[in-house]
Amino acid sequence: MNGLSVAYGAVEAVKDVAFTVAEGQIVCLVGANGAGKSTTLRTVSGLLRPRRGEILFRGRPIHRLPAHAVLAAGIAHCPEGRRLFAGMSVEENLLLGAYLRRDRDVGQDAARVYDLFPVLGERRAQPAGLLSGGEQQMVAIGRAMMARPKLLMFDEPTMGLSPIMIQQILDTIAVLRDLGTTILMVEQNALAALTLADHGYVIDLGRTTLSGPGKDLLADRRVRQAYLG
Repeated sequence: MNGLSVAYGAVEAVKDVAFTVAEGQIVCLVGANGAGKSTTLRTVSGLLRPRRGEILFRGRPIHRLPAHAVLAAGIAHCPEGRRLFAGMSVEENLLLGAYLRRDRDVGQDAARVYDLFPVLGERRAQPAGLLSGGEQQMVAIGRAMMARPKLLMFDEPTMGLSPIMIQQILDTIAVLRDLGTTILMVEQNALAALTLADHGYVIDLGRTTLSGPGKDLLADRRVRQAYLG
């Protein structure tokens, strides 16, 4: 991604964002509320159109593609707030993640999600809206996994969760990376995000201002003062 600019009407939410996500890594975007992090993910996934700049995925420009074509190219988005279909069952929500697929391995991949999150297997027939917040986040992650993405994007995956559930979700993201999925994550908890990340970028007022390995950003005085307290 290079020189990305995104506007809502006359308001430019992202002014000059640039970063690279290396294959097989966890890359985190950190910054204050309103910095443009979620807007950046929504633009990558095709939900928004950039005013300027380009987004390349495996050497191919994708910034003019509609959302379903971005998904077909191999990018899945696990959005802030989970956005489940509350009246549909856990299993139905998971299967929606595979709606573009035409292969015969969808059931096998659903079983993989249940292996990763056994509680979902136990509650597969229950409406997703009746689950706890942490369980709903598991469904959202599982739904994104069902697309078999090469790049999986998370927007605030730990928001509103208990400390125990936060650690479980972060551990799961690390497992997905270790299994070969590249991760791009927005996370308000900068300490947790940069501890987990192979590489991080700080976005401030719509611009990329700092970058480096997660451990280096954790040690950076400017990052600690601004985001770690």
